Amino acid sequence: MKRIFLLSIFFYTIQMTNAQVIIPLYNKDSIPNSKPVKNNEQSEFNKEWNILIISKITRPTLTAFLPPKEKANGAAVIICPGGGYSIVAAGHEGYDVAKRFNEFGVAAFVLKYRLPDDSSMINKEIGPLQDAQRAFEIVRENAASFNIDVNRVGVMGFSAGGHLASTVATHFNHAVIENKHHINLRPDFAILIYPVITFSNDSFANIGTRDNLLGKKPSKEKEIEYSAELQINAQTPPSFLVHAEDDDVVKVQNSIEFYEGLKKYNIPSELHIYPKGGHGFGLNNKTTKDDWMERLKNWMDSNGWLK
Repeated sequence: MKRIFLLSIFFYTIQMTNAQVIIPLYNKDSIPNSKPVKNNEQSEFNKEWNILIISKITRPTLTAFLPPKEKANGAAVIICPGGGYSIVAAGHEGYDVAKRFNEFGVAAFVLKYRLPDDSSMINKEIGPLQDAQRAFEIVRENAASFNIDVNRVGVMGFSAGGHLASTVATHFNHAVIENKHHINLRPDFAILIYPVITFSNDSFANIGTRDNLLGKKPSKEKEIEYSAELQINAQTPPSFLVHAEDDDVVKVQNSIEFYEGLKKYNIPSELHIYPKGGHGFGLNNKTTKDDWMERLKNWMDSNGWLK
């Protein structure tokens, strides 16, 4: 009852001010799959990388960015920033992107998900996915308050957040949360920006991300289970992918493999590969005048999500 009351206050505040509001995913004493630990979360602006990073996350949240009602078109995106499952790059791969979505009428929710850690989790491999599925549960359960259409809710992820987003897009029939009201956990579309996709192909897998989620010696079965290109089926949502060919952190083959897997099932998708840009460029690939967010907007519009 207390949680319902608090959420009502959050939604009322959003409607009245169009402000960014932080919504806890769970009551702090009932976070699933967690061990009792002190909250040691840290936020800092990394001057070397010029980005905002959050670490040691054990209490996950959603930050809601809603467009003005007169501009809102009913579409929504849950954004998973990257960080190798060791940090969350909440600024340039989260808040900045959410504000850009608001410019063309899309509601955006930045997910600050728990980072896999044996000291704070019973089973660390499912922790981030639990938080992402819980985010879909909250957004769709409260769609009317957010002024969104439950059938136009997508997921977006950058780098390791792209791994989480692709896992959400391929594991939606396997709930790792309680989901009492049987809310649809399938994204209507997926947006994957320089994503980590495979854990099973050592020639282009990002080993650090894999180690952080599954441990240093995962079984082959676990590697396959969390390799999104191997989990695609006919129900996998349409996807939009962006990558730079010279990315030396997450190799471009990750996006190519996922895109080719989608095409096997004739799932309408789009892949943009830039010759340069490296890794972690967020909204702004400085090597090109092309704006991939404009390409994304066109893709979403042509598929009917920007009604």
